[in-house]
Amino acid sequence: MRLTLLGTGTPTPNPERQGSANLLEIGGQYLLFDAGRGATTQLFRIGVHPKQIDHIFITHHHFDHISCLDDVLLTAWNNGRNETIHVTGPEGTADIADALLNRIYARDIVFRLKEAEHLDGDMADLREIVQVRDIGPGSVHDESAWSVRAGRVEHGHGLGMSHEEWPCLGYRLEAEGKVLVVSGDTVECAGLDALARDADLLLQCCYLADAEIDNHDREVLSAYVLGSAVQAGRTAARAAVKKLVLTHLAPKSAAMLAEVEAGARRNFDGEVVVGADLMAIEV
Repeated sequence: MRLTLLGTGTPTPNPERQGSANLLEIGGQYLLFDAGRGATTQLFRIGVHPKQIDHIFITHHHFDHISCLDDVLLTAWNNGRNETIHVTGPEGTADIADALLNRIYARDIVFRLKEAEHLDGDMADLREIVQVRDIGPGSVHDESAWSVRAGRVEHGHGLGMSHEEWPCLGYRLEAEGKVLVVSGDTVECAGLDALARDADLLLQCCYLADAEIDNHDREVLSAYVLGSAVQAGRTAARAAVKKLVLTHLAPKSAAMLAEVEAGARRNFDGEVVVGADLMAIEV
């Protein structure tokens, strides 16, 4: 398996760190985990066309994780994708896709189909090839080459929202005798511990170095919304993870990035990688 970090940033625009998106290649098949800002152009930068994506897994519905979903789907289709594109995510994902395809881009889709009638080649209806599933915890994909299991993670729920109101998932993928876990956005929690158990690689959100948690707002964020570097290291240690890759990093200096790595290593003896956009990692 080959993991490429397409976007390691946050909602804050940062040319060096695009929105959350990660590409996994398994034997020539491409899976996209989240589709945040810049996902389409980042795919092109590594030589992968969006029309090559077979499966898209969404962790939750913050805009920095789904703002490029429409672009990925329409770019794939507008460049010849006629095969099914599978989109899987927490409850509400189907409603989002429906709004994109049947309202926001409905006229665009009709235009392209009418145009195709006068051009060479066959064009499927995008609304028919995008297949969306709302899912909860449990097995969400199981075939001989790879399987995926989803689990609930804690991302803002301590602020008073239920999992029904605000569903957030992490994913555990098993293939080629290896285990990759995508945390999604989360703080330390039992759900993530269960997903990450004995993983070869944990791709973990890590918004702040603990040295940056210096006021009330950042204390709240780190306690309830997005885990810090030390939290990430504790999670990896409890789960006996082999490699910890940190992503979803708030803008910070090189010195503070070093603090992120040091914080993660405080409780974790395995390999720690501070993620960067377009970094490729063999799992």
